[in-house]
Amino acid sequence: MSTNDVIARLDAAVSALGDVDVSGWDDTVLAEHLDDLSAALVAVDSQLARLADAVRARGLRVVEPPVAA
Repeated sequence: MSTNDVIARLDAAVSALGDVDVSGWDDTVLAEHLDDLSAALVAVDSQLARLADAVRARGLRVVEPPVAA
């Protein structure tokens, strides 16, 4: 997979996660899906940590982009 493809897939994942808003979910619905939601959040966190660690292992830093004014 090319670097551009990887970046495009990461951008798509960020976009997909940005579309998720649990604030409108009823508490009962949220509770019913909490195990699945928790598993997905832990998996996403694990993968992001793995990628960040791989970048840091090569002596580079993961930095936040500047906030647009």
